[in-house]
Amino acid sequence: MIQTGFEVFDLAGTIFPIFFVIVITIILVSVSGGLYRWFSNNKQPVLSVNSVISSKRTAISHHQDSDSSAHHSIMTYYLTFEVESGDRLEFRVSGEEFGQSAEGDEGKLTLQGSRYLGFERNSRIHADATLDRSNVRRHSHM
Repeated sequence: MIQTGFEVFDLAGTIFPIFFVIVITIILVSVSGGLYRWFSNNKQPVLSVNSVISSKRTAISHHQDSDSSAHHSIMTYYLTFEVESGDRLEFRVSGEEFGQSAEGDEGKLTLQGSRYLGFERNSRIHADATLDRSNVRRHSHM
């Protein structure tokens, strides 16, 4: 069977609506998932738990602007916290917070559902002062 030019348009007329429906469905599922997470997190209590930063990682995504051929890189920062129960929770954080954090930092992790609200480090001054006093005692007995 030989197709004429008009049958090609009929095929495109069938495929385009199907493609359009698929794209719209993907967008709606993504948006509804984000809204569900947002509402679900809002229903959760705000918790502050003792935790330790167990790891840090970055993710780099590269983008190329088709108009100017310019390359752009976007850095995303993540901190993983280990809470008292032994569970590990990873959260996306700002570059500033990432830079001020170190693996092994201890403190209070504040979260609401799966939403990261902040991390307050325990004071290192107290720990350093305790070490200094023990060194003074050791040296004073000599």
